Amino acid sequence: QVQLVASGGGLVQAGGSLRLSCTVSSATLFSANTMGWYRLPPGKQRELVGIITKDYTATYSDSVKGRFTISRDNTKSTVYLQMSSLKPEDTAVYQCNLYRADWQYTYWGQGTQVTVSS
Repeated sequence: QVQLVASGGGLVQAGGSLRLSCTVSSATLFSANTMGWYRLPPGKQRELVGIITKDYTATYSDSVKGRFTISRDNTKSTVYLQMSSLKPEDTAVYQCNLYRADWQYTYWGQGTQVTVSS
């Protein structure tokens, strides 16, 4: 079973920064597939933050573009979400996923809480 472990969440003041990490237990699957970050704000539906392809191309939702950066390190099977200029509305549980293209199947991590105080 593939495991995704997210970490790095916490409490931060508005305008601050945090870096989240998500490590995947399968190096082979990690290097061959797209990774994504999603978030679940309190009382709302899960929304896409952004994705990064196996070729290191990153795309972002309009709500985080210019403030968040996704990167990956295939040597560590880890994807990162660097968050800057954080706003209270960025408060959410952040989850990473791996989309396995050959099976058309998505693996999910457990999530890490980010709370931005005003």
